[in-house]
Amino acid sequence: ATVSEPAQKCCTENIQPFLTSILEELMGPVSSGFTEVRSLFDKEVNEIIQNFQKTNDTTKLKENVDQLMKLPFNSVKMEPCYLKVNLLQELLQDLKSRFKVYHIDFVVQRTQNFMQELMENAVYTFEQLFSPSRQADSVKIATTIEKVKLRVLK
Repeated sequence: ATVSEPAQKCCTENIQPFLTSILEELMGPVSSGFTEVRSLFDKEVNEIIQNFQKTNDTTKLKENVDQLMKLPFNSVKMEPCYLKVNLLQELLQDLKSRFKVYHIDFVVQRTQNFMQELMENAVYTFEQLFSPSRQADSVKIATTIEKVKLRVLK
C-alpha cells in the first residue's frame, strides 16, 4: 500500500508520457527489418521463377524450392535483415540510461528470432501451397509460383 501510490505516480509522470514516442522510435528499425525479410523472400522467389522460365527443368525447380526452404537458416542471406534491427542497440542505449532498461541484447536477439520465424513461416507456407502444383503443366508453373508468392506475401 505504501509503495503502490508513489509507484503509480512515478509511472504516470515519468514513463507514460514517453511511451508513445519510445514505441514509434523502436518500431522504425523493427519495421525496416521485417520489410527486408519480405523483400528477401520476394527476391528469392522471383529468382526461382526466372530460373524456371529459362530452363523449364522441373528437377532444377525442385532443387531451387528446396534451397528456398533453407533460406531462414542461411545467415549470409538473412544478415541484411538482421542488420536493420541492430539500430535498436543505439536506440535502447538511450532508454537504458533514462529508464533503466536492461537486457538490450536480448531485445535485439528476440527481434531477430522473430524475423527468422517469419521467414520460416513464409517459406513453409509457400512450399505447402506450391507443392500440389509441381506436377502441373510447365507453362503454368511460373504463373502458379507467382500466385503462390503473392498469396504468401499477402
